Amino acid sequence: MAVNDLLSILPFLVVTIGGIALLLIDLGLKATQKSAVAWLSIAVLVLAGATALSQMDRPPVDALYGMVRADGYVFFLDVLLATIGALAVLLAIRYNEARDIWRGEFYVLLLFSISGMMLMGRALNLLVLFVAVELLSIPLYVLCGIARPRLESEESAMKYFLMGAFASGFLVYGIALVYGATGSTSLAVLLERLNGAGEYDPALLFAGAALILAGLGFKVAAAPFHMWTPDVYEGAPTAVTAFMATATKVAGFAGVLRVFMFGFEPLLSTWQPVVAGLAALTMVVGNVTALVQSNVKRMLAYSSIAHAGYVLVGVAAGNSAGAGSVLFYLAVYAFITLAAFAVLIAVGSGREEDQTFDAYAGLGRRKPVLGIIMAIAMFSLIGIPPSAGFMGKYLLFSAAITAGLTWLAVLGVLTSVVSAYFYLRLVMTMFMREPGAADMPIPGNAPRALAAAISVAAVFVFGLLPAPLLNMINAGVQSAVAR
Repeated sequence: MAVNDLLSILPFLVVTIGGIALLLIDLGLKATQKSAVAWLSIAVLVLAGATALSQMDRPPVDALYGMVRADGYVFFLDVLLATIGALAVLLAIRYNEARDIWRGEFYVLLLFSISGMMLMGRALNLLVLFVAVELLSIPLYVLCGIARPRLESEESAMKYFLMGAFASGFLVYGIALVYGATGSTSLAVLLERLNGAGEYDPALLFAGAALILAGLGFKVAAAPFHMWTPDVYEGAPTAVTAFMATATKVAGFAGVLRVFMFGFEPLLSTWQPVVAGLAALTMVVGNVTALVQSNVKRMLAYSSIAHAGYVLVGVAAGNSAGAGSVLFYLAVYAFITLAAFAVLIAVGSGREEDQTFDAYAGLGRRKPVLGIIMAIAMFSLIGIPPSAGFMGKYLLFSAAITAGLTWLAVLGVLTSVVSAYFYLRLVMTMFMREPGAADMPIPGNAPRALAAAISVAAVFVFGLLPAPLLNMINAGVQSAVAR
């Protein structure tokens, strides 16, 4: 294996080998010592992120016999995924201990899932994409049920597994049709064929592309492939839900961008209306259904669906500005969501988790810091300046208008207005309702506080000073489209 091959997948190797090493270390630890695995997993993720950051300026290269591509786009995603993983671990440490989840494999499975996510953006071959999807998904199935014998956790794992297996069938069948249409599963060969360097069967190719979009649409919770999301998000441990709502969405859209904007780019006029339609449907379904939720985790699940629709607006734009806006929005959405889930974990601590809106009554008075953090997250999800959420939506809708999809941008603004109702409803509950008589104290939690502080700081930094992040993203996108 050439040095370039190793460098191209080095962050992936760091996470994978680190996960294997921690699995062996975990064997020698007592149940009450499992937090050591958590801190070591953060060290692995920091090392992986630093490795990726050091390679951001490397020229793009196709490695491992053209199976993967290493460019600025990939290494940016590596840094983002490593950061999300580290923050998710900080949220999980005390949460797991409070619920007697003394299982070091929790953090090992999280690392293995991140390794699959890192492979998603690298995939230059549809077979590698499929392997990456399975590598990120199988650990997540286990993580959803890791709170056993809690029935809700086991139920969410079973639902996610069954629906995930069904979606994988769509994906692999689509890959088979693309192979039948072009004689190859390589995105580079596919691009050459589509640019006139060879023949292909249009009907088979379009059918294959549609099935691939359905399979990836499941991963990003895009309508109509979203039905699993609220039940799985509600039943899974809240720390796992925080990780799924952020990292999985980043990885799923990494695959969508690589396949459609960098592989099927010559067929833009064919797939753009389909993706635009999915974006519109997803925004409407997610925001309208969230209006009637009485559980905050379910509300955030439908919110996650709605935000997948916003990201699809950038994908539908089909240009470099759209790709850049997608990556920027994924980054800021991850920090916003992690800040919100830090509060959810705090409210659910010290008792059987109650995530109804009533549990948040008076939170802004009892715990002003938690109330302010959640309010910042809700305002940013709406897209109120100067938060990073506003800048992210501005970039997405601007890219859509540039691509001639003004109607989609207008729909995005209108659905954002609708979303203000359920986001502000939570803020009103926290600051304008009296606390319940049976409210339990919320214990302090240093790792959770650190994760929340980093997330909130990122929301304001990227909202007020977006240029450094945008420049890094745009450089990565340009290296991804370079041939």
